[in-house]
Amino acid sequence: MRSDTDRFEIYIKTTLYSNILLAPLIALGAITSTDRLGWKAVPVAAAAIAHILFCGRLMRAGIAATPKDAPFPIRPALAGGASGVVTIAIAIVAYPQAVPGRESVAVAALMLSVTIYAIALTTVVRSTIVLSTVGFAGCVAVAALSHAQTHAGPGPAVALAGILFFLVPGARVTLWTLSLVRELDKARRDQANLAVAEERLRFSRDLHDVLGRTLSVVALKAELSARLAQRGRPEAADEMLEVRRIAQNSLSDLRGVIAGYRAADLSGELAGARALLESAGISCDVQSDDHPLPAAVQAALAWVVREGTTNVLRHSEARICRITLSVTTGEATLTMENDGLPLPTSGGAFDAEVVRGIGLTGLAERVGALGGSVSAVRVEPDGFRLRARAPLDAHGEAT
Repeated sequence: MRSDTDRFEIYIKTTLYSNILLAPLIALGAITSTDRLGWKAVPVAAAAIAHILFCGRLMRAGIAATPKDAPFPIRPALAGGASGVVTIAIAIVAYPQAVPGRESVAVAALMLSVTIYAIALTTVVRSTIVLSTVGFAGCVAVAALSHAQTHAGPGPAVALAGILFFLVPGARVTLWTLSLVRELDKARRDQANLAVAEERLRFSRDLHDVLGRTLSVVALKAELSARLAQRGRPEAADEMLEVRRIAQNSLSDLRGVIAGYRAADLSGELAGARALLESAGISCDVQSDDHPLPAAVQAALAWVVREGTTNVLRHSEARICRITLSVTTGEATLTMENDGLPLPTSGGAFDAEVVRGIGLTGLAERVGALGGSVSAVRVEPDGFRLRARAPLDAHGEAT
């Protein structure tokens, strides 16, 4: 399922490509206003179609390079300009004179070629440059050709100038909007990845704090025990028993970190989740009952908040996230809801099932050890709900 950014990009591309199709429709009305086109219209039409395709290739190169500073697409630009010149030359050769009282086919082909090329070129060059070069030269050529074939005034040149002043800056602004959306989307992804990286860094710091000092002490104690044993001192056995005690305490601390007891504080996790989500551009609404909870329940629910926040950042394009902690008689319920989740369908019907990964499975085991439960379901139209329930009389130890 396409994201909002992908859908917006498709809309922008459709708008840009439709601009180079608008000019042919205008020119077609002028060309078909003659009484008889004859076979001479075939090469003119073929050249015009080729010119449209070359200009479409140039526009595609400009869109692909946005917003990066890519090299100027010389070949597509030259091909678009050359095809325009060929189209104009064929039109002038096929229709050297205009039918009295009718629009000139050659003038219409010239306006068509200049307009399409100017719109395509503005995706790679600033609109002011395009207007002052291609636009100015095109208006002069239209005025000269129109005067030569129909002895008309500057009307066609003025009309071309009006079309260019409307379409060329409009195409440039549209392309600028696309570049802005792409940059914002990249910034959002970078913020989400940074938030996850910071969470991993915090966990690694906790492991370092728990194990670093303890392992240093164990190494010193073991070295002292070895020296005492070499000297036949009975104190060596006491030192090894001390090493065992330190190792057991370190193992308990390590289990506490992994289970979330040491690092996972519910109030701290709720505040941290709001800060992380809002830094990634996601509006976060936290509602919590001021009710004391058992330490085991707080630790388990804090881990739910941490894992749920990580999932919102990594697996969704959420704009809003709501975290609600409610306490009723005998039970605490934590609910996290967010939007921006691509929803699969099964045979055209909404599919609310969620494939549980390691994170959700670990949460279910941790909360289940307290006698509670964890549910994760998709919510129409594009939402996700993570809910954990834990009994207040839980005294078990989550693993």
